[in-house]
Amino acid sequence: MLTSTGLNVIRAPITLITGAKGGLGTAVTNAFLAAGHTVAGVSRSIQAADFPHPNFVPLPAELSTATEAQHAVDSVRERFGRLDNLIHLVGTWAGGKPVAETPDEMLQSLWQTNVISTFQILRAAIPALRASGHGRIVAAGSRSAVDPTPGSGAYNAAKSAMVALVKTVALEEAQHGITANVVLPGTMDTPANRKAMPNADFSRWAPTESVASLILWLTSEAARSVNGAALPIYGRD
Repeated sequence: MLTSTGLNVIRAPITLITGAKGGLGTAVTNAFLAAGHTVAGVSRSIQAADFPHPNFVPLPAELSTATEAQHAVDSVRERFGRLDNLIHLVGTWAGGKPVAETPDEMLQSLWQTNVISTFQILRAAIPALRASGHGRIVAAGSRSAVDPTPGSGAYNAAKSAMVALVKTVALEEAQHGITANVVLPGTMDTPANRKAMPNADFSRWAPTESVASLILWLTSEAARSVNGAALPIYGRD
């Protein structure tokens, strides 16, 4: 893009972040804002006061249906004219039961939040990312996707399915200049995890800022050749 003086103008990337509040979401949103991105943040109760920054736009929504996912993407395109990056952080954990004792409600909830919501936001965002010519997709998975733990069979399976879905998109959309990758955090140092495991050695956990930095890098020009990767970031555990 050129001004009337012929100087190049670098446009701020337009980035949609789902799950923009919370332990990891807050760190990721702050990292992208600090890097000069315009961020549209999706969360159930998100508001402008959560991130008092001129380049932040709250999108209160719950991505439980295809209609809601499409509305979030359409809202970004209507306001900014394009979408450059999709950062998908929505997910949930439940466990403590072996497969033989896992109730249907737990299985369905984990599948809905970790897999179906991912499919819906990908399906909605891909046309907009194609139009940008250089779209970037990064999703937050889990170490459990590749290193399962007992008592979390439904969660392990859901995260594995999510990784397979993102890798499929990487193959399908490479011809359109899109890259799609997953980060696989181990236990992250969040207030919720500290409360749940008060006797753990927090220094061994992955800092959310480190995970956010990896996600931000995957949207950069330096990472343009990284596609279809599932990148571990386990801390020191």
